[in-house]
Amino acid sequence: MSTAKPKLNPRNFPRPPLCEKTARHLQVKWGNQVIADTKDAYWVLETYHPPTYYIPQTDLKVALLPSSHSSFCEWKGRATYYNLANTESPGEIVKNRIWSYGNPTQGFTPIKDYVCFYAGPWDCFVDGEKVIPQPGDFYGGWMTSDIEREAVKGGPGTYGW
Repeated sequence: MSTAKPKLNPRNFPRPPLCEKTARHLQVKWGNQVIADTKDAYWVLETYHPPTYYIPQTDLKVALLPSSHSSFCEWKGRATYYNLANTESPGEIVKNRIWSYGNPTQGFTPIKDYVCFYAGPWDCFVDGEKVIPQPGDFYGGWMTSDIEREAVKGGPGTYGW
């Protein structure tokens, strides 16, 4: 009997994206420090993207530093960003690798004030599996072994998908 998880094909994810609760266990660790740990997250599934995971700020184990950076998503609205100081390396601050939507558009109100992490420089885990970042540095999807990689945009030559 096989226990392999079925593959998720981002080519078949919806457009506009779907925002829904996920039962997956998410962790973000930086060295020996746990930054976030939750089973109370949302994932956003968008065509040609691996899931982006939104974690409630109540499940963060660190304080985030506000950033002046922002961006705009055609689906979710205006994102604000955060910086994070590395407690294991005094003086090291990672800028603009965490974001949230304080006033998301209709359909994404469940993720209001939840935070999303790029998969790096810290380590991110889904159900204990260490993720790799979505190709490129523009998108924040988390790649796990159950994602069909050939159906993910972000790498060279995938802009026009």
